[in-house]
Amino acid sequence: MNTPIDYRSDTVTRPTPGMLSAIHQAAVGDDVFGEDPSINELEARTASYFGFEAGLYCPSGTMTNQIAIKCHTQPGDEVICDINSHIYQYEGGGIAFNSSASVKLLEGDRGRVTATQVKTAIQPDDVHRAHTSLVSLENTSNRGGGSCYDLKEIESIRNVCAENGLRLHLDGARVWNAIVAKKENPKDYVRLFHSASVCFSKSMGCPVGSVLLGDADFIKKARRIRKVFGGGMRQAGYLAAAGVYALDHHIDRLAEDHAHAQLLSEEIAKKSFVKFVLPVETNILMFELVEGKSAPGLVADLKQHGILAYAIAPNRVRLVTHLDISRPMIDTTLSAFRSL
Repeated sequence: MNTPIDYRSDTVTRPTPGMLSAIHQAAVGDDVFGEDPSINELEARTASYFGFEAGLYCPSGTMTNQIAIKCHTQPGDEVICDINSHIYQYEGGGIAFNSSASVKLLEGDRGRVTATQVKTAIQPDDVHRAHTSLVSLENTSNRGGGSCYDLKEIESIRNVCAENGLRLHLDGARVWNAIVAKKENPKDYVRLFHSASVCFSKSMGCPVGSVLLGDADFIKKARRIRKVFGGGMRQAGYLAAAGVYALDHHIDRLAEDHAHAQLLSEEIAKKSFVKFVLPVETNILMFELVEGKSAPGLVADLKQHGILAYAIAPNRVRLVTHLDISRPMIDTTLSAFRSL
């Protein structure tokens, strides 16, 4: 049986031969003691790439986000985010469970909120209200179809935060894609945040891991919280070595994934059962079906063609391109859609 063409997520990738070689040759130690050289290198290089003082390697982006929220808030505080944010939709209620904080949900444009929305959402200084302490932005936005923030809007949001004593966190699971798509300097694009979570197991093609970024004092506090969360690892340098390899080999190639998503978008938009396709900016393609057409039903039809997709809503389908999707696979997918 042929291997399916898997568009369900960019988390499904397998390590490349070069990455496997880097894993095999990794120098390791006990990271809880701070003695794993591969982890130390990944943390330092990632921090330098984005212009932060320090980094903290964790098993997942959910953990890095949740540690950051715990660092920035006190019980009873409120976090401002878009209603489609990963920290709200897909982290198991962790804001309430881990930090005893509530959320103020905004209706953004494909997952992107504005400075005006943030300013309006800040709670007044009133004992009856939650205390607003943190704003979290997701870039790119998963449920927004891989949409990217403009740098000027991030600057405006940071100014609102500064004026009101708020901290600003970036859920940058796919910020690598945003940097490539917007042709931004990574330091300029991320320096405006007090903390940032960047993921290596999505578009960067690694098997495991995310890095939380911030200043030295923030990361010292975050390291303690990681331990409490059970995230202290030992010889995890075998995993971190994959991230070091990805920094050297997997950033520039993201433009190929973006081009593949655009090719798919152009063909899918022609189908009569497709109501609309969200604008494609990066490697996520999302489309809504006409009334009466089921997203799970279409996903089942595609599976019969050897193509795996994801029904992100009853009437919406998501495809995600990644380094395991080749141009011949794109051509096969285009043919399959033409036949539907």
